[in-house]
Amino acid sequence: MSNLVPVADIERMAIAIAKSNLFGVKTPDEAMALMLIAQAEGYHPALAARDYHIVQGRPTLRADSMLARFQSAGGKVEWKDYTDEKVTGVFSHPNGGSLSVTWTIEMGKNIGLVKPGSGWHKYPRAMLRARTISEGIRAVYPGCVAGTYTPEEVSDFDSPKPQPEVNMGSAEVVVEEIKKAKERKEGETFLPLYVPGINEPFSESTDLAEWEISFHDMVHKIKASQKLSSDTKREKLKMLKDANGEVIDKLDAPTKMKVMAAANSLEEV
Repeated sequence: MSNLVPVADIERMAIAIAKSNLFGVKTPDEAMALMLIAQAEGYHPALAARDYHIVQGRPTLRADSMLARFQSAGGKVEWKDYTDEKVTGVFSHPNGGSLSVTWTIEMGKNIGLVKPGSGWHKYPRAMLRARTISEGIRAVYPGCVAGTYTPEEVSDFDSPKPQPEVNMGSAEVVVEEIKKAKERKEGETFLPLYVPGINEPFSESTDLAEWEISFHDMVHKIKASQKLSSDTKREKLKMLKDANGEVIDKLDAPTKMKVMAAANSLEEV
């Protein structure tokens, strides 16, 4: 990748974006995380404010931006139905073939997404379109959106439960979290997230996308700590990265770049 923006410059831009209150980013840390993701994906960091949202603490890619990336990568979509009751798109890409994807308001109701006062009541067509775009692109050409959800999808996730603060200095882990991680359903495979110095996983995820979100959450906790110096934060981030190397090696190239960029974001430029 060429024309990389130095981390120090990204940090200054992140502060300006957070202060502007124009893009829904509340803190410089949120802005910087999104800008590092954008740079790792080959885009100018400033585009993160345009393309991404932070929803329930997770980085999300707007449906329009997701579709634009798909089309820029050679993908095509043909809309067959586009109403408040049903949206159908035919997605195609030279490397992924063609697939027709349909979302209906009844599907949303059946899985409990259509709730009073939700976006599904106010903007059903837009919600159906976002779901159709996300599913269609993931199925036909997932490489351009790997590990990323739309704001509409994340808004429909169960609200995340508050996580206990982890003292990375002494690597203390709440016993309840370890107990929950051990409660596996028969036949399910879990991906562990390790905190340095602890043999038991801090959390376990059912897929790589969920694991990536947990990893970024832990990176944010380390960077946001008021008790650690910059040098100590760098050390803890390296330890976190090394402790989870086995899972990181399983990530696809774009997602691995995002994870490594987050873990290395305090490195000297």
